[in-house]
Amino acid sequence: MNMLEVTNLSISFGGLKAVNEFNLTIKKGQLYGLIGPNGAGKTTVFNLLTGVYKADTGTIVLDGQNLVKLSTIEINKAGIARTFQNIRLFKELTVIDNVKVGLHNGTPYSTFEGIFRLPKFFKAEKEITDKAMELLKVMGLEAEANFTAANLPYGKQRKLEIARALATSPKLLLLDEPAAGMNPNETAELMNTIRFVRDNFDMTILLIEHDMKLVSGICEEVTVLNFGTELTHGITADVLNDERVIKAYLGD
Repeated sequence: MNMLEVTNLSISFGGLKAVNEFNLTIKKGQLYGLIGPNGAGKTTVFNLLTGVYKADTGTIVLDGQNLVKLSTIEINKAGIARTFQNIRLFKELTVIDNVKVGLHNGTPYSTFEGIFRLPKFFKAEKEITDKAMELLKVMGLEAEANFTAANLPYGKQRKLEIARALATSPKLLLLDEPAAGMNPNETAELMNTIRFVRDNFDMTILLIEHDMKLVSGICEEVTVLNFGTELTHGITADVLNDERVIKAYLGD
């Protein structure tokens, strides 16, 4: 079964074809990589998948549901969550409140019950807090639950962003350069975290990454973008040894 099927996806900005007839198929439970040199169109693809940009042509089907005409909120509720190349936490909130923001995506009480603090409100808020702590424990962040998010080390901020994304109960998790700015030890720990999330949350993961050690270490298949078009795709080891891919990264 396929989790994501993208067909002939294209978008132009002015006269520039940023993504041109892009195709992608990701199986359920797969850990898939989207790679390519700077400016290749990778983040544009993520923005198309999440509804930030609307495609000129093409279809995006998530677990059988067409997402093309949906808003960003509707796409998130359909099952896509993402992290960003530049970390976007609510840095003045506590660590646990950042995760609770994601869990409020499906608040099980009405506005009336929330305003007047009726019993259902308190019951639901306790459940949300418990779920948030469970996610923080998975990420090894439970000890920092009441810290201000801005005070976390860089690597833990990355983990918190993943925890917040998981709080929305996605089917497909998009990670945009999760290892950016990390040292080798943090990157190795991140690789273990991504594997854990895939295996224990029954998750399908698509990631953009420039760290080829991380890509080769965890991605089963990859697609290479170059100037908005697919250069090649396939088994990770084969793709990374393709002369066309090496040339795209290093030049002639």
